[in-house]
Amino acid sequence: MSASEVLGAALGQAARRAGIDPAESTTTGHVVWASMGGFRGILESVLPGLVFIVVYTVTIDPASGEGDLWLSLGLSVAVAAVFTLARLIARQPVTAAVGGLVAAVVAAAFALLTGDAGNNFVPGFITNAVYGSALLVSALTGWSLIGLAAGFLLGEGTTWRRDRRKRRVYFWLAVAWAALFAARLAVQLPFYFAGDITALGTLKLVMGLPLFAPMLAVTWLAVRALHPRSAE
Repeated sequence: MSASEVLGAALGQAARRAGIDPAESTTTGHVVWASMGGFRGILESVLPGLVFIVVYTVTIDPASGEGDLWLSLGLSVAVAAVFTLARLIARQPVTAAVGGLVAAVVAAAFALLTGDAGNNFVPGFITNAVYGSALLVSALTGWSLIGLAAGFLLGEGTTWRRDRRKRRVYFWLAVAWAALFAARLAVQLPFYFAGDITALGTLKLVMGLPLFAPMLAVTWLAVRALHPRSAE
């Protein structure tokens, strides 16, 4: 098995675990909802960050202009931990919840070690930069990560690269996702350097699931349009 096939299989399996499989006959809304983990998944994704920004903003000292970093981070991590514990008790899949907990802990560590609340967002910047760069490079080299994942899920492997239409669609899908990650950095980094934690935290939430969901829907529809037989 070639490196591209291994990568495609890994991406495809990750997409399938997230509830994204173009080979299945299901609605776009169902796919988007499932990929976000339903109502609980949305809460697990949004609430820790929301708690951090609300508590930090409410506790800002007018004299110093800084909020209570320890309390904000402590409550944020606690919320993520509660979600993880609740899934463990209910014997439900904990991958997403654990991922959220680890992300919250790592972000908190960045902020606490430096004493700068803004550094709570650094891991997110790194993630966006890595994902965006990988998607852009994959598009420019003709090995779109979207195409590799779809090729595995639809049993095509890398044969989609011989079809000019599919290559073009997968190219632009990868570029669109790369643009999303780049937009997050372009909009949020100025507020990070300005030290505006409230605006930065708010923008992170606004540019998270609200942008992810429609982008996923467009991707799903585009892939299904390329494979009409699999949609029957």
